[in-house]
Amino acid sequence: MSTRSTLLAGFAASSLLLLPTSGAVAQSTCKSFSEELVQLSNAIAVGTVLAESANCTTDVKFTVQNNGRGPQHLEHIVTDASGLPTEYSIKGKSMFGGDVDEHFERKGNHAVWRSQADHGNIADAANRLYIVNDGSPYTLAVYARALLAAKDGTLPGLPDGRLSITRLGEQVIGEPGSSIKIFYYRIDGRDTAPDYLALDADGRLFATTDGDISIRKGWEAEADAVSAAFERYDFAHADELQKMLAHRIKRLRVRNVRIFDAGSGTLSPNSDVIVVGNRITEIVAAQNGGQARRGEVIVDGAGGVLVPGLHDMHAHNSIGSALPYLAAGVTTVRDQGNDNEKLLRIVAGIRSGELPGPDIVYNGYLEGRSPYSSQAGFVVDDLPAALDAVRWYKQHGYWQMKLYSSIHPEWVKPIATLAHSLGMGVTGHIPAFTTPDQLIDDGYDELVHANLLLLSWVLEPDEDTRTAFRVTALKRVADLDMSSEKVRATIAHMQQKHIAFDATVAIMEQLLMSRAGATPPTFVDVIDHLPVSLRRDTRRSYISIASPEDDDRYKRAFGKVVDLVRMTHENGITLLPGTDHGDGFGLHRELEIYVMAGIKPAEALSIATLDMARYLGRQKDYGSIEVGKVADMFLIQKDPTQNISAIRTASVVFKGGFMYFPDEIYPVLNIKPFTTKPKVTQN
Repeated sequence: MSTRSTLLAGFAASSLLLLPTSGAVAQSTCKSFSEELVQLSNAIAVGTVLAESANCTTDVKFTVQNNGRGPQHLEHIVTDASGLPTEYSIKGKSMFGGDVDEHFERKGNHAVWRSQADHGNIADAANRLYIVNDGSPYTLAVYARALLAAKDGTLPGLPDGRLSITRLGEQVIGEPGSSIKIFYYRIDGRDTAPDYLALDADGRLFATTDGDISIRKGWEAEADAVSAAFERYDFAHADELQKMLAHRIKRLRVRNVRIFDAGSGTLSPNSDVIVVGNRITEIVAAQNGGQARRGEVIVDGAGGVLVPGLHDMHAHNSIGSALPYLAAGVTTVRDQGNDNEKLLRIVAGIRSGELPGPDIVYNGYLEGRSPYSSQAGFVVDDLPAALDAVRWYKQHGYWQMKLYSSIHPEWVKPIATLAHSLGMGVTGHIPAFTTPDQLIDDGYDELVHANLLLLSWVLEPDEDTRTAFRVTALKRVADLDMSSEKVRATIAHMQQKHIAFDATVAIMEQLLMSRAGATPPTFVDVIDHLPVSLRRDTRRSYISIASPEDDDRYKRAFGKVVDLVRMTHENGITLLPGTDHGDGFGLHRELEIYVMAGIKPAEALSIATLDMARYLGRQKDYGSIEVGKVADMFLIQKDPTQNISAIRTASVVFKGGFMYFPDEIYPVLNIKPFTTKPKVTQN
């Protein structure tokens, strides 16, 4: 099959404003039908969704196996005639093997629910839509049918929140005589980013996307066309948000601020910072507020602290990650693996100013083919293909190579030799069945993930780290002697060869310290601000905690993660603060953990600003607030050199010649703002 028509509704901004029920799709809620979808990652089938419906009851089997992990669970859904669930049960395993046992039930107006995250009951649940904690792609179809049946396309959520649906357009795909018309929708309110799905004319689910696409079985050949439609709608939505939230800078004065000097780790006397376009042109003493010039937009810093933009050195970017990064003061990220073509389109959109987002320095993701392969970037079968991939990445402007878990160890040296000859660095996982010391000798410039380095000191040579075992095995680390010869030898090897360390400690904390029903330390300071799905998602056990001993050992294992940060830093190893997470909250926590490990707040902040600009070779233009440099920076009121957590409260962010106010961004992301914008006037 091949797509034989263009989108009938187009992708103009006006198409995003169509009423949800215009051209209404028939509702199939209480009919008998089957729906089967295949989940594809980089065109490889990695999962299935099988749904059988009859008499307002649907049973769903959801299975994914990608990158050596994936959720496996069963869903039982009962709806009323309007499509609202009166019962929703889910049992099975989550991505890393944590237990899933969720149940919602409504009788009349009274509803009760329990999940990993929470439990509760409410007496006025009529006409409220339960927002699932551990759903599948099929969950979006349940939401969509209920929202389309609602009077204005919106419904209040349970436990809280509000969901809405927008009709985007329609498309005919397939060959004449075997074609189908599908209808595209966007659902807002569940998380920080919108959800997208396509239904057929009977209201049956045709496709959804969460980065990977799930598409109706038998129509896999149309996945590229449907993915392109989802992407274009997502880009159009982001373009509208950029027009709404980005305030272009012509001439700007940020008045009465103390500047964080990332070189010395100190704060300047009160100053005014003048910006023309996207460059800092003057820094002058405040002196009673300074002498504003005609035409300047004046931001009253009120004695606050102006900080250079932060760097997240381990990102996997999407359109949905752009605004959360900016609102958190993150103005540069290093992408560590993605859909290659889509990433390049995102980069182009940000550089042109059409899309919001931080600057992206991007690495080429390279994986070997195995039953446990991750399906991003290039997945190769042999060394010649791997070397061809290196050349492709260099040709397309990628900065480094990132090697993943199924790369054959014997490929590493020739890959690194070619990459280095082309001026590219080499980073990545510790592939299965090799050691960090061997990788260093073979040409690695960095090591990635604290868990992989720690496990290299406790696992047997034949134990396989290509599955979730690379997380669950960490309970062995609880008793690791960090002063042992094997640990000290690898640290010394890293020091001698100037190997940097991308530890991603905040995501390790989230995985190891999360417990069902409790807020993990990673999110304690932000949990009350988050949208309903993200808030509930953080209050789960990501891994199976089978006993009090498991609980204790995983907690002690995270203590070893912190010890590893301390030890590498004390030995002069360059730390690369990265999240593997996709938003600024994770980077803030990463730096807080650096401070827990004994790094002073000012030094942690210097690491995330000027040190990373130097590491990326961008220090001429970025990393500090100096005349002539790009004005990527953000304003906070409290002193981050005394308390690193002060960086959580940016009131204005300057990026690429634009000014963004987090209290305007966060409501769009369904996040409660942390502060209000400063006083802004026009002279």
